[in-house]
Amino acid sequence: MPSDAPEQHARINTTQPHTARIWNYWLGGKDNYPVDQAAGDQIRTLHPGIGDYAQADRLFLGRAVRHMVADCGIRQFLDIGTGLPTADNTHEVAQRLAPESRIVYVDNDPLVLAHARALLTSTPEGRTDYLDEDLRNIDRILEHAAKTLDFSEPVALVLLGVVIFLEDSEEAYGTVRRLMDRLPSGSHLILSHTITDPAMPDVDAAVAFWNEHGTPKLTQRTPDQVARFFDGLELLDPGVVSCNRWRPDADTDGLPDEVAMFSGVARKP
Repeated sequence: MPSDAPEQHARINTTQPHTARIWNYWLGGKDNYPVDQAAGDQIRTLHPGIGDYAQADRLFLGRAVRHMVADCGIRQFLDIGTGLPTADNTHEVAQRLAPESRIVYVDNDPLVLAHARALLTSTPEGRTDYLDEDLRNIDRILEHAAKTLDFSEPVALVLLGVVIFLEDSEEAYGTVRRLMDRLPSGSHLILSHTITDPAMPDVDAAVAFWNEHGTPKLTQRTPDQVARFFDGLELLDPGVVSCNRWRPDADTDGLPDEVAMFSGVARKP
């Protein structure tokens, strides 16, 4: 459960830029520090379009969650790597369409924990919960989530921009596979990941700058490597594509068609 205990605030390092806070800065949030703003501006200098990734990823989340609820009948979400609360969090999008939806958020960032009360609002019919835990601790995550979610019914597993923090690819693929193995048939995987592409060399430069100065370190993968996370699942159209090209609607107006954040949604048979 979230807490404002001093020891949790003591874990927050305000002298080194942090991914979640830079993401928050690019989204126009207030939960960041001057060191994050300076790093975010420097990264944007190296790659002027990078701020669009945060927006594209967030809008993709909204479209994917709406599809889960409206078209797939999903009423349960396990959102790991939640990030700092902003507008249209998973539970807000889901419960707007289906008030009975249940959501469990998971993150291990102390700043996210400090602000997690914003993730625990819920409709009277639904429920939300938060766990301070590492993505790799699957047993602990599922044990806690079972207090809120019914694992005999389909669950949407949300992994937006989180497996990029697992440098070892086999560990990354294995972690996602083990999570999906524990979910019932009809469950879905919603995943996004920063890519590397020869056509976007400025992205590589921006990530290299980040990995030299920020925390935690990021790992890029090619589009084909991102697609491997969906092996064994039924990939929904249009497949693994730039976030803005996954079932775009009016919310993508004004954003580029191609960003170096790729995404996909797939169903477990």
